Amino acid sequence: MPSTIRIRFRRWPAAAAALALSSLLQAQTAAQGGLYIAGDGFSFRQAADRGLAQNPGGQRFFVLLLPPETAAALRSANPAQARLRERVQAGNGQLLVCRRDLDRARIATEALADGVAAVRGFAPAGSPQLPHGERYFPDEDPARLPASNEALRRLRSTCS
Repeated sequence: MPSTIRIRFRRWPAAAAALALSSLLQAQTAAQGGLYIAGDGFSFRQAADRGLAQNPGGQRFFVLLLPPETAAALRSANPAQARLRERVQAGNGQLLVCRRDLDRARIATEALADGVAAVRGFAPAGSPQLPHGERYFPDEDPARLPASNEALRRLRSTCS
C-alpha cells in the first residue's frame, strides 16, 4: 500500500473524533432554548409563558428578570408570581437577575428565591475581573448560564 494512503487512513480516526466532538458541542448548545427578558416592556408572565411555550419537552431556557419584574425572583413574591416561577423552574427554565441590581441594593441577595442566579454584565475594559479568554466570572456557576455565546453576550450586555 502506498505511504500516502496509509497516512490518510491514520488521520481518519482523528478527523472523525474531532467531527463527533464538534457535533456534540453544537447539539448541546442547540439543545438549549432561548433567552427571555422580563422588564423593559415585557412582564414576567409574558416572558415566562413565551419561554415555556417555545421550549417544550424540558429544553433548557433562561428568563432574565429586570426591575420592576424582579419581584417574582424573591421569596416574598405574591402567590401567582411564585407559582409561575415554580412552573418555569419545573419546565427547565433558569431564572436570572443582574448582579448590578443586587450591588445597587435594588434586590437583596438573601431575599432571592431558591434557584435564582445572578449574572454579571461585561467587565470594564482592562479589568482583571474576567480573565482573558474566559466566558464566566470566577464566582459564576456556568451550569446556570447559557452555553450559547449569543445568549451569554445578550445577558452580559443587558446587565452592563
